[in-house]
Amino acid sequence: MSAERSEPLPAWSLPAGAEKDIELAVEWPAEVSRDWAWGDSSGRGVRVCILDSGVEPDHPSVGPLAGAVAVLRNEDGEITIEPDEEGDLCGHGTACAGIVRSLAPECELFSVRVLGAGYTGSGPILVAGLRYAIENGFDVVNMSLSTTKRELAESLHELADHAYFQKTMLVASAHNLPVESFPWRFASVLSVGSHDRSEPLDFFYNPEPPVEFFARGVDIDVAWMQGSTLRCTGNSFATPHMTGICALILGSHPELTPFQLKSVLYLTATNVIGSR
Repeated sequence: MSAERSEPLPAWSLPAGAEKDIELAVEWPAEVSRDWAWGDSSGRGVRVCILDSGVEPDHPSVGPLAGAVAVLRNEDGEITIEPDEEGDLCGHGTACAGIVRSLAPECELFSVRVLGAGYTGSGPILVAGLRYAIENGFDVVNMSLSTTKRELAESLHELADHAYFQKTMLVASAHNLPVESFPWRFASVLSVGSHDRSEPLDFFYNPEPPVEFFARGVDIDVAWMQGSTLRCTGNSFATPHMTGICALILGSHPELTPFQLKSVLYLTATNVIGSR
């Protein structure tokens, strides 16, 4: 005879018999290869947000956008989100969008402008833009930016965790200088630094975080303003390479959570598959 439970289950516990409600009909292969991970995926159906300086509409390397908004502060200090009538104000967002498009040509690209001309921005606008992206349920958000303002860390951390649990993958650039900045240092985002190899699909898992992955970001030609291109180097440009790869994987496996997506990236990293 079994003893009756005298105490209630702790919060967030699994009641007896409820394990059937969370059974997952997921079949993973014996070996997670790149062919399984993305095969001939083009990123179709994957919604990617470029949280940056805006994106130049119909740039030859970017093509059409699914939508574009700007996060603005009016004279009263109120932050509003409006349709973006100006596009890119400094080229940076267009560069990131072009890299994503080159890897995942059929993904849906959306621009959320939080930076102004000269890469200027403010903490509240960044937080509001990220909140907007998360609330709109994008599959992947490319954040080739960060802030050194520690007073913003708590808000950004809360948003990053919220995104993680609702299946939005934040892909964030490590700072180009050896300073502490956010949100790339949070474990709930996918943090990216650069390598100097030329193959766009070469990416490396870093066994010594906080940077989790290295992607192509040195001396690359990127889309820029007025339909042009520019030779650039920086973690900003490595980040959309990882965003594009995430879009390819989610195009093949839209059911993956950020936790599972990170696992697939680890198993298909160049320095991991190369050791098999």
